[in-house]
Amino acid sequence: MSKVKTINEKDFGSEVGQSETPVLVDFYADWCGPCKAVAPVVEDLATAYDERLAVRKVNVDDNPALATRFGVRTIPTLLLFKDGAPVETIIGAVPRSRLDDAVKRHLN
Repeated sequence: MSKVKTINEKDFGSEVGQSETPVLVDFYADWCGPCKAVAPVVEDLATAYDERLAVRKVNVDDNPALATRFGVRTIPTLLLFKDGAPVETIIGAVPRSRLDDAVKRHLN
């Protein structure tokens, strides 16, 4: 079972804004090739950081207001939230090491 949960505008506040741990949010679309390429890396991060990091996905086609709210213009865009606020933005299908570095900087 995947540790990555797909969320929408309705549950974004409770899943991200009220999270006690940092949250990595993957803004993606089903048709996006680079999004598909980064998906296994995102899954790996969810497993590797299990209790210390929540990992969520937002489909930009289904949730355009969320994408607009956070300035997502390119996908994949991964936003790292801490205490409900975005603290880091990673754009594109980047190497695992880039994501690891970002997560480690913000773990509690």
